[in-house]
Amino acid sequence: MTINTTRISLLGCGLMGSPMARRLLAAGYPLTVWNRTRAKAEALSADGATVASTPAEAVAQSDIVITMLEHGGVVHDVLFDPALPGAASSLKPGALVIDMSSILPEQAQQHAARLAQIGVQALDAPVSGGTVGAEAGTLAIMAGGHEADFERARPVLEVLGRPVHVGPAGSGQLTKLANQMIVGITIGAVAEALLMAERGGADPARVRQALRGGFAESRILEVHGLRMVEGDFAKRGSLAIQLKDLRNALHTSAGLGFDAPITQHLAGLYEDAAQHGFAELDQSGLYRELQRRQPS
Repeated sequence: MTINTTRISLLGCGLMGSPMARRLLAAGYPLTVWNRTRAKAEALSADGATVASTPAEAVAQSDIVITMLEHGGVVHDVLFDPALPGAASSLKPGALVIDMSSILPEQAQQHAARLAQIGVQALDAPVSGGTVGAEAGTLAIMAGGHEADFERARPVLEVLGRPVHVGPAGSGQLTKLANQMIVGITIGAVAEALLMAERGGADPARVRQALRGGFAESRILEVHGLRMVEGDFAKRGSLAIQLKDLRNALHTSAGLGFDAPITQHLAGLYEDAAQHGFAELDQSGLYRELQRRQPS
């Protein structure tokens, strides 16, 4: 195994953070991990990770800090809340913070500006690909920030997937919102189409097979469509998080003076799904909500 000298911290060892941590460890990076629920971080110690008790302790010796957290408010607290204590209190000047969480573009810009005041660089680099992509190292990584900081981060990001620099601070999060708009809307289209085909007497599994390779082909039809026809809605990426991302897209759209009627409609459907008990299913669980709406 190659031994890398760049010291990395990863804050957030959940569904996405844990497989990302294992890939970094397998690539030979010295890694310190922290998670609010310590047991999730401890599970990585067998793979070679050092477990820290606080964000500040986790980052004290690190060159690069990766955050993979639930939402922008949590990212803010983990970076800046003195009660934790937050990571910013111990970051080395010249360290690079890569926030791979999905948060609002405006939050990413605010965090980057605040870190710059203490001599720390920042990238917002959210991902797409779910737990499957995290485990395989095939995540789509959308990075916003300075080009030089992206190039510095590239070797680390390439362990996790395919990074692309898309613009200044906040641009990574803006790209992630575009991604989530496409994903959320397409899941709805695939679910509705398969349910209609089934209602008419066709076999939805064979309908999906017939559509593969045509103009309707997509990663969503391939992966989420299969989950739908198999009735497998175990959480890989949750419906609740998909709803959060669509709400963030609508918030950002409003700030830009941009009308997003399709996203508005789909956000309403995901909201209904969450209210009917499907929030902790996979995003493809929207199928269950559309199925519930059908007359008996």
